[in-house]
Amino acid sequence: MSFTPNTSAATPVGRTDLRELEPNPAGAGLAIGIVMARFNKDVGEGLLSGCAHELQRLGVTDVTLASVPGALEIPLALQTMAQSGKFAALVALGCVIRGETYHFEIVSNESSRGVTDVQLTTGIPIANAILTVENDDQAQVRMLQKGMEAAQCAVEMANLQSLLKATK
Repeated sequence: MSFTPNTSAATPVGRTDLRELEPNPAGAGLAIGIVMARFNKDVGEGLLSGCAHELQRLGVTDVTLASVPGALEIPLALQTMAQSGKFAALVALGCVIRGETYHFEIVSNESSRGVTDVQLTTGIPIANAILTVENDDQAQVRMLQKGMEAAQCAVEMANLQSLLKATK
């Protein structure tokens, strides 16, 4: 892979050596892992539908899906997948809906922290599509789009990581 200067972008004054790495949405040849929480299953399946369709559109043909009970279990499965060395990027899918207790904050914050920790520890990009919403209606409105965006993010970040590792 090479990196191509973005000549259409404005160059900061006095900086003629600036080269921008262009986003690459091509998914051919990438292995993508997905971890989906079964809690709030209808929303999870909506996220998965959007994600799977977008991965296919981007040319990804090697996709592995693992399901876990809930959002707090997602980081451990992601970590195992990341450590396997089989995946260029991962996707976290789930939904946490606010209830009447503090549990919403704990699950939302800790699942997000866990996803970030796995990504930073392993160097494998993870698209976090664990929705945190106030109610079912918000989740239904967001699930397909968020699933699609997670697929796009995973592919783009896998390509960027590969390019960054190859660039000196």
